[in-house]
Amino acid sequence: MYDVTIIGCGICGASIAYALSHYDLSVLVLEKENDIAEGATKANSGIVHAGYDPLPGTLMAKLNCEGAARMESLCKEFGISYTRCGSMVLAFNENEDGIVRELLARGIQNGLTNLTLLSREAVREEEPLVSKDVTSALYAPTAAVILPWELCLAFIRNAMTNGVTLMRSQEVVSISKNATDHYVVGTASDSFTSRYVINAAGIQSDKIHNMLSTPDFTITPSRGEYALFDKNNHTPVKHILFQCPSALGKGVLVAPTVHGNLIVGPTNTRTKDREDVSTSTSDQEYIQDCARKTLPDIRFRDNIRSFSGLRANSTVSDFVIRVCEDAPRLIDVAGIRSPGLASSPAIGDYVVNLLSSAGLSLKPKESYQKAPIPIRFQSLSDDARAELVARDPRYGRILCRCETVSEGEILDTIKDILPPASIDAIKRQSGAGLGRCQGGFCGPKILMLLARETGLDPTEILQDMTGSNILSCRTKEEIDEKL
Repeated sequence: MYDVTIIGCGICGASIAYALSHYDLSVLVLEKENDIAEGATKANSGIVHAGYDPLPGTLMAKLNCEGAARMESLCKEFGISYTRCGSMVLAFNENEDGIVRELLARGIQNGLTNLTLLSREAVREEEPLVSKDVTSALYAPTAAVILPWELCLAFIRNAMTNGVTLMRSQEVVSISKNATDHYVVGTASDSFTSRYVINAAGIQSDKIHNMLSTPDFTITPSRGEYALFDKNNHTPVKHILFQCPSALGKGVLVAPTVHGNLIVGPTNTRTKDREDVSTSTSDQEYIQDCARKTLPDIRFRDNIRSFSGLRANSTVSDFVIRVCEDAPRLIDVAGIRSPGLASSPAIGDYVVNLLSSAGLSLKPKESYQKAPIPIRFQSLSDDARAELVARDPRYGRILCRCETVSEGEILDTIKDILPPASIDAIKRQSGAGLGRCQGGFCGPKILMLLARETGLDPTEILQDMTGSNILSCRTKEEIDEKL
């Protein structure tokens, strides 16, 4: 029997688990994939939106502003990357000048006090590579960038350190009530009894809702494709550069990442396939055309990775975060699209308050233990590196040259409270493979290290999700058998 079961461990499910871990409760998190953050959380632009875009009075506006205001201190506490670089919404004609002024007014209504309008000259002084056709811009100095999966990992690692149970590869297939009026959450391999259920299933949240409650919203996913540039790209920018929003969304942006890359995108392609995270030549061409409106000299030969993710758009214009009327111990956290990442710290606390209003007794824990902050060899001083290597020479063996990630760090990751299930899980947890060669150099070494430490055969090691086996057989042995 659990007090609360959370379905889904993307950024929202992890934030809710973190918020609940501060109370004397038994909390279970069920994730259908073999790792956390496998949905929209790992495939977005990583932007902490300032809060001028959501319509005033919406839950989206409230949680965006509250979450963004907390993000810097939270990242500092967790020891994770955060860069406050500011954002600009660029206008290129008189009509778009009007849109920029509307966004300014909207931001003021949402409680932002530091937004300013920039002239063409002021924009190009700050960003000299921006098109000469720019006419004005809205400047938001508090906008920032983070690594979204890093925040998700920090949330769930701290939650697990304080007693929350995470089970991966547990896709929920049914929810029902038992004779004692508790919920029975069924997966393909097991079932779990819980007093309350949180539906944070992202792209599948309408299906989870419909297992217990009357259908009243539908997820209508769209695919967003991105291009990621090498750190040594030839068109660097200092700020997040948006174009004016339209009916299709915030449009194609150009932005720095916390590691100094350039990220460009996304597209906005409607799809009925909830597993479709493909990339295409046509989408990349669209990204290039749109990006050149902002940066005419942008060089796409600096692109080192293309990827896409699915937005959990819904038929409701706002976030769907509420206690279900006909299932009063089921709470939906659905339709979370941009600015979901910026809103995530506030979403966790908002759901805790909903649980309290739904009758859950919340007793704060007498003590709370912070999860250890992982060692990042790259960011250490020379003296600290020398001391670490003297204590354990494995930290002196660099496996990922692009990001300066050591064998010691990867071993720490494998032995973590959240052990990785794949090469990409190690990448998200340690940074190995994020650089220019995208794991081309370190990938084989990490594969063999993971096999050695886990006892798995190398053919069982996955690149990412279930079924993404890297090796199919031992070629040498197969040749010997044929001979």
